[in-house]
Amino acid sequence: MSITTDQLRARGAGSFWLRLAAVALPLLMIAPAFWNGYPLLQWDTGGYLARWYEGYLVPSRSTVFGLYLHYGESYGFWINLAIQSLATLWLLQLTLRVLGLMQTFRFVAISLLLILSTALPWLASMLLTDIFAGLSVLSLFLLVVGGSRISAIEKVALFVFTAFAAATHSATLGVLLGLCAVGWMMRPFLRARLPIAGLTQASLTIVVGGLMLVSANHALSGKWAWTPGGYGVAFGRMMQDGIVARYLSDRCPSENFKLCPYRNQLPATADEFLWGTSMFNTLGRFDGLNDEMSYIVVHSLADYPAWQAGAALRAMGQQLLHVATGEGTSGWIPHTYGIIEQYIPEQVAPMRAARQQQWGVDFEYVNLLHVPVALVSMLALVALLAHSLASRRLDDLILLAATVTLALLGNAFICAVISGPHDRYGARMVWVATFVVLMALARAFGDDGSADETSAPA
Repeated sequence: MSITTDQLRARGAGSFWLRLAAVALPLLMIAPAFWNGYPLLQWDTGGYLARWYEGYLVPSRSTVFGLYLHYGESYGFWINLAIQSLATLWLLQLTLRVLGLMQTFRFVAISLLLILSTALPWLASMLLTDIFAGLSVLSLFLLVVGGSRISAIEKVALFVFTAFAAATHSATLGVLLGLCAVGWMMRPFLRARLPIAGLTQASLTIVVGGLMLVSANHALSGKWAWTPGGYGVAFGRMMQDGIVARYLSDRCPSENFKLCPYRNQLPATADEFLWGTSMFNTLGRFDGLNDEMSYIVVHSLADYPAWQAGAALRAMGQQLLHVATGEGTSGWIPHTYGIIEQYIPEQVAPMRAARQQQWGVDFEYVNLLHVPVALVSMLALVALLAHSLASRRLDDLILLAATVTLALLGNAFICAVISGPHDRYGARMVWVATFVVLMALARAFGDDGSADETSAPA
């Protein structure tokens, strides 16, 4: 078969744009960090950075992620951002390829739209676990459905990435565990679309992620233990809902809790209680109150089940609407600054010179776009699933849409019930909904016939 001059010219143009995209997209994915002049920091960043140096476990701060950050210190953490950028683009293109939608122009267009309209580049530019939450949903999905469409090396890379992501945050691990559980429950109905081999590999990533976390905890602290703090954070959420005050009011006449003298002075929010200047500090923080908080959490669940269920559902609904970018990424993060100054003094000068530390990062205008895009994306995701159900069509894109919907619901439930609604928890996951919607639009309005047209009874 002969190739015309026009075809050669078209191939050359395509190759040029591919090379340009290969250079430009990784840089654009972390453009906020370049604009800032330093990787973006957050309230929690310091807690992760300190894990290598302090040698003990603290609530909700993964030692695995702490080690990941530690190995980037000598490079000003830019190597961490490079990993996050490249991993993001790799998973975006691999998802498109597995779903039969990969074209250079389409990949570039979707990537640029995500960079411009979602929290994705801000997450990739930040020294925080949140970028791995949404990416792990894609990697878990690809492990399950990829099958013969991905190479052995890609499967290994997906496995390692998913296990690492599960180890970076307990909420991420919980979401992935829930997705695997639903996958096994749906296996008898979907059969070939949920291969046993894929589900097994995906499930093993949770096991390996857990082992990774416990091993890192032992290596740094000498303790074979899970990251602490679950009960304490849940206690803060119950206190915010008024449940703790009611429990203390009912029990203090007969039981001698440390918090009894303070039962009428409890702060209005969990953040104020746990991270402010409350009686939590006076009573020894987690070391002094962990047993008592655990006891109250467990027994208040038994004493007020209807109240707990109602509070959980309200918090979950609120969490689904909390999707603004940038929570905790302001100029006021004294703990993180203090950790860097104490343990990584060579980073103090570039950190202090960054826009963020000059109070030059403001997400108000960013969220004028990000919030409506996020909310519309979730509605469009529901509409996509409803249309699929009505037309009795089930293909891999619809399966991904269902997976992302479950991930959003699971993330909202876990984060809201344990910690209370926060924009950070929604923003780290909702961009995946936008990605799925963009793929659906590309398939609907594309003319290359590359979409997976296989249908099955829904």
